[in-house]
Amino acid sequence: MTVDLHTAQIQGFFDGPVDHLFALPVLAEHIKRTYGGAEMAVVSPDSGRVRLAERWAETLGGTPLAFIHKTRDPRKPNEAVANRVVGEVDGRLCVVIDDMIDTGGTVAKTVEVLLKEGAADVVVAATHGVLSGPATERLANCGAREVIFTDTLPIPDEKRFPGMSVLSIAPLLARAIHELRRRLGRRASSTGNVLTGNAGLSRPVGLRRNAAGSAHSRRRGDKSPVQDAGETDCSAGCRWRVEYLRQS
Repeated sequence: MTVDLHTAQIQGFFDGPVDHLFALPVLAEHIKRTYGGAEMAVVSPDSGRVRLAERWAETLGGTPLAFIHKTRDPRKPNEAVANRVVGEVDGRLCVVIDDMIDTGGTVAKTVEVLLKEGAADVVVAATHGVLSGPATERLANCGAREVIFTDTLPIPDEKRFPGMSVLSIAPLLARAIHELRRRLGRRASSTGNVLTGNAGLSRPVGLRRNAAGSAHSRRRGDKSPVQDAGETDCSAGCRWRVEYLRQS
């Protein structure tokens, strides 16, 4: 099981099945519980995270979206220049989201730009706190009201500061493990699961969702008991082993 891979394509490098979990429910629940009465805007630190920001906005009840237009200097790795805000943030509590924070430079500059653009306050939420180099000092002094991480990576005491909150990822993992074991038991007890062609199929294996919000990927040739196997003739006379999942 993994949590918030930097890119989903990384799942393809595993030889076995992968359950890709997302920490968004854990982080969003904390924000709703702490800042539920405020007018919010979800802010992506760059245009590449807009799709993630859309999921955040939906989870938080349809809040407005914004993102930071930024450029990078190729001579300075891990550093970026935040140029301007695209979206409405004036008078709102801005929730800056990302999957990880490394040196903290991008996030610190994002917070600075948002406050200059009239944001009422800024909260930063990220899954993985890498916190290399000057990250702790930058985050502590960037002006954010709160910086929230999960404990997917250990954050030692010397890298913590009063405005930092670290949430446990254990409940999400426990729920995913429980759901996976339940489904494995249910499928193992079923009989007559060998299918050929497209009869009775729900969708091809390669991606399945469980109740914990994970994406479950499988590689060709994996014959674990959670799936059904059949052989289908392909074009040019080639025979491939194609695996299917029965409809739950």
